[in-house]
Amino acid sequence: MRTFAQIVAHYLRKQLCSHVLLTPTNLSRNKASISDLARQLGVSVSTVSRALSDKASISDATKKKVWKLAKELHYQPNHLAAGLRKGRSNLLGVMVPHIDGHFFTMVVKGIETVASKAGFNVMICQSNEDVAHERKNIETLLSAQVEGILVSLARTTRDFKHFEKVRKQEIPLVFFDRVLDGLDVSAVVIDDREGGYQATKHLIQQGYRRIAHFGGPQYLNIYKHRRQGYIDALLEAGLPVEEELVFYCDMTQEDGVRGMQQMLALRQRPDAVFSSSDFSVVGALQELKRHHLRVPTDIALVGFSNETFTSLTEPMLTSVDQRCEQMGQSAVRLFLEMRDETSSAFSPRRVVLQPDLLIRESSQRPGRRQ
Repeated sequence: MRTFAQIVAHYLRKQLCSHVLLTPTNLSRNKASISDLARQLGVSVSTVSRALSDKASISDATKKKVWKLAKELHYQPNHLAAGLRKGRSNLLGVMVPHIDGHFFTMVVKGIETVASKAGFNVMICQSNEDVAHERKNIETLLSAQVEGILVSLARTTRDFKHFEKVRKQEIPLVFFDRVLDGLDVSAVVIDDREGGYQATKHLIQQGYRRIAHFGGPQYLNIYKHRRQGYIDALLEAGLPVEEELVFYCDMTQEDGVRGMQQMLALRQRPDAVFSSSDFSVVGALQELKRHHLRVPTDIALVGFSNETFTSLTEPMLTSVDQRCEQMGQSAVRLFLEMRDETSSAFSPRRVVLQPDLLIRESSQRPGRRQ
C-alpha cells in the first residue's frame, strides 16, 4: 500500500510529464525522413527540402506531390537536425535531484514556461541524489548538444569537477536552489538564512524556548544557511544553541522519524522543531502521533519548502515557501543573459529570492495566534 507522500509524488510526476520533454528519445520518433520522401518520388533530397520550404525555384506541381506524400507518411521536420546545421539545438538541459514532491516539479514548470517562450525545448534529467548518476547526466546533456544547463545538485555531490567540461565548452551553466557552499557560480537561490531565521523567530514569538533543528548536509548551501538562520534567531532571543537539539540527516521522512525518536529520548525533550525539509518534519509528526503527543501543544513543528502535503496533514504544517516557480523562471532568464553575452568570460552572478513563512496550525499555540 502506497503512503500518502508516494501518492502525491505519483500525481505530480504525471502532471510534470504532460508538458515537459523528458528524454532525448522523443527527438527521434519521426515517421519518415526527407530521404524517404525523395526516394519514393524519385527526386533529390534538396528538391524535397526546397519544396517543403516553399521555395520559388520549385514548381507548384512538385510541391503538391511532396506535401501530399509528406502528409501520407506522417513526415515531421527534424528541427533538431536543422538547428544543429545552423549551430543551434534549441535544447536546454535541466538536472534535478528528483521530481518527487511539489518543489522541483514547480521549479521545472517555471523553467519550461520561460524556456518555451524563448524557443527552447527542455530536456530533464534526474540525479536521484546520486553524484555518479549526476556525472552521467552531464555527459548525456553534452552529447545532446544542449545550449545551456540548469542544475540543482545531488545531495551526495561534494565537488565541481564534473562540471568543468561544461565550462570548457563555454556552455552557460546556472545552478538553482542547491549549490556547493563557497562555489563562485551563476545561481538562483532563496535566502535560506532568512527562511531559517523567520521560522525559528516565529516559534520563539509563540513562546517556545527549547527549539530543536533537523539539518541536512552542511556542505550544501541550503542546509548550512537554514541552520545559520536558526542559530541567529536563538542568539538574538538570548537562547542557547544546544548541540543535543541538532539532528543532521538526509532530510527524508524516515530521517524525521529517527530524529524525533532521538529528541524524545532526551532527559529534557524540545518543545518545538524547525526542520530544513517538509519531508523530515512530516516524519516527525508521525512519530509524535505514535506517542500520543499533541502538535503544537506539546511540541510545535515548522518545515521548509511548502510541499503540497503540508496543507493536507492534521494539523496542517507551517512551512517556508521557496517561490519555486519564480526560481525556475529566474534560472532561465539568467541562462538567456549568459547566452547573449558577447564575451565568453561571463562573470558569475546570483539572483536571491526572498522566502515567505506560511503559518499554519502546527506552530501556533492556543491563545497566541499570529
